[in-house]
Amino acid sequence: MSKWSKKEKESSGRLTRNMPGCNVSGGLNWKRDMEIFPSDITILDLLRKCDSMSVAELSQAMGVTATAVRQRLTRLMGQGYVVRRAERSKRGRPAHRYELTAAGRRKAGANFADLAMVLWEEIRRIKDPDVRRGLLQRVSARLASMYSQGMEGTTLRERLESIARLFGERNVPLVVDDEEMLPVLSALACPYPDLAEKDRAICAMERQMISDLAGESMRLSECRLDGDSRCAFTVSRSHEGAGKNSAAPTGASRGADEESQT
Repeated sequence: MSKWSKKEKESSGRLTRNMPGCNVSGGLNWKRDMEIFPSDITILDLLRKCDSMSVAELSQAMGVTATAVRQRLTRLMGQGYVVRRAERSKRGRPAHRYELTAAGRRKAGANFADLAMVLWEEIRRIKDPDVRRGLLQRVSARLASMYSQGMEGTTLRERLESIARLFGERNVPLVVDDEEMLPVLSALACPYPDLAEKDRAICAMERQMISDLAGESMRLSECRLDGDSRCAFTVSRSHEGAGKNSAAPTGASRGADEESQT
């Protein structure tokens, strides 16, 4: 199986190192973290429409050589967007067909920004604050439940590092640092930039979700919307002395300060 070219890998590392504020001390997993190459988008789109295709079919549809198709498929398989299946034939070796993984289908059809914006605006139009707050808490709980399947660790640092890893798989850069003997989860880019700029209640929902996953009450001590260089989530002052396995407080108490402003 062919690999990415040396030029592509060097370019990946060079672009990341030159980005202000990026923490690359852990190294770049270029197979997983690299964005989709423009030439690969066509393959994702074809597989989204046709379910599965062979190298020959992709080559004909794209008007490129089979070698070029294999290189792109190898790259997409390394990123977890495409999987190869063996199809048995009556004679000779089995033929291989390629199809999208669940992550590949999300990547190929990830045009949810408009839908998310409309749904969020409808939530904010709910006049009863208790009903609105309860709905936001349920949305946060659903997100936390979805992410919890990939959570690991028992200490606060281990769980924050697990959160950073899960978000990193979704191209949201989070890092864990130590400040005043406590781990701090920092977001170097907002997961919901369009929504957050219109309504800061999204920050309260995100904080609640992180608190649920971390098992500790967290507060948003720094925010990019306030001109800070990052969004920083730290343990609430009233919980700094709590044990590492202390339960997170109820969602009604978290995010109340942000919600009261909306």
